[in-house]
Amino acid sequence: MELRQFLYFMEVAKYKSITKAAEQMHISQPALSKSIMSLEDELGTTLIIRTNKAIYLTDAGEVVLNYVQKMTNNLDEMKLTLSDLTTLSMGQINIGLPPFVGSLFFPRVMKKFHQAYPNIKLDITEYGGARVVKSVEEGEIELGVAVLPLDEQVFNVYPIVKEEIKLVVQKNHPLASHKEVNIKDLKDEEFIFYHEEFALNQIIRNHFFITAGFEPKILFKSTQWDLMSEMVAANLGLTILPQSICNRLFAKDIEIINLQPTIMWRLAVITKKGRYISNAGRMFIDFILKEQL
Repeated sequence: MELRQFLYFMEVAKYKSITKAAEQMHISQPALSKSIMSLEDELGTTLIIRTNKAIYLTDAGEVVLNYVQKMTNNLDEMKLTLSDLTTLSMGQINIGLPPFVGSLFFPRVMKKFHQAYPNIKLDITEYGGARVVKSVEEGEIELGVAVLPLDEQVFNVYPIVKEEIKLVVQKNHPLASHKEVNIKDLKDEEFIFYHEEFALNQIIRNHFFITAGFEPKILFKSTQWDLMSEMVAANLGLTILPQSICNRLFAKDIEIINLQPTIMWRLAVITKKGRYISNAGRMFIDFILKEQL
């Protein structure tokens, strides 16, 4: 067995297609099929099920894929370690950003970092907060930005943002004239809420609504804060957004109201404890901690 065979298998699993995987790797379909079949013969088990429409992994295929991903993560870590031994001015950082966070804070930070370290490449993956946490834990990405709280026995946590979350209502809503609203008073309201892939979905639902004694009535779910605010302006429901996002809302038909108890939005750069972090990654963490987000 060769490492190349496992990498080919991983690409086939990724694209669920021999054709697409072959195109991405610039090899012929017959050569790729032959490599996969040879790997199956050597392992003594079937890894993929081929159909006319797609390719599916068998249980054995899922096991092999899990180990191959660990192998590639270890190889990436080895490359980072070797790179750090030879140069401090070059490198690559793999970072995961939730969409809300990326659009709010990071364009300015990325520009300044690139100006300071032009030879360090930033490879940014945009995931929902929950997936960012999982990807850091599993070693898919080196650094992530996530919503706190998190298990600090698993992650190194470097706080970067702390601000209030506000209630957003349509200007003609009965609550629009209030300066402050208690969460318990929102029991009968309908909400435009965060999609499940966002950490704020579970944090706000579990720690505030459920704690206040009720399950929120969620009318729509979205991954886009501008869409959420536009739905509120159209009087389709209420939403809850961080102060930084509220500062960017230009709709004339909404009001922003304080909540009680106060809900804090806390963000941090996270890394997995025990994982090697490249010099470039450590430089980025130090850089962002010095910035005023």
